[in-house]
Amino acid sequence: MPPVTSNARGGLRIRRLETSDSLEELTALLHRAYATLGDMGFNYTAVDQSVETTRERIEGKECYLGFVADRMVGTFTLGPAAKRQSGCEWYGRPGIWIINQFGVDPDRRGQGVGGQLLAFAERRAWELGAVETAVDTAERAQHLLELYAKHGYRQVGHVQWPGKNYRSLVLSKALSNDPRA
Repeated sequence: MPPVTSNARGGLRIRRLETSDSLEELTALLHRAYATLGDMGFNYTAVDQSVETTRERIEGKECYLGFVADRMVGTFTLGPAAKRQSGCEWYGRPGIWIINQFGVDPDRRGQGVGGQLLAFAERRAWELGAVETAVDTAERAQHLLELYAKHGYRQVGHVQWPGKNYRSLVLSKALSNDPRA
């Protein structure tokens, strides 16, 4: 299957991960994107995950990269809830697709990159048959909760992932209309 691509506003180009892409570069982007959360004391996996962990976390999902010019500035993975680890009741519902490993380079924050990546993820999930997209993040990561709320996500539950030093809020957004419109 050819990679799905989009030319978003502001020079952002979003495309599916290709075999020629560097997982080292993707891992470094995740480290930069999650450093603020690490500085807040949260032990998110992406704060310091290895390249092998990056590979494992994208396996069986669609992974997308955002570029401005030739610089990787954002990423996310997308997959059906059935492929997500258990432990979260909401993720067990049919038609829920999960957006995770969502990150934006700190140099590009506040420029609309995150919103464009989310909108792209929602359109792609809808194309694949999703009825909702969902995310989870630390309940004290106020800046992320505000970002998701701004884009129409609502709180639907909590989850305590094994080994994490924070409780996550689960947020979801209904895709009742064609998000491509």
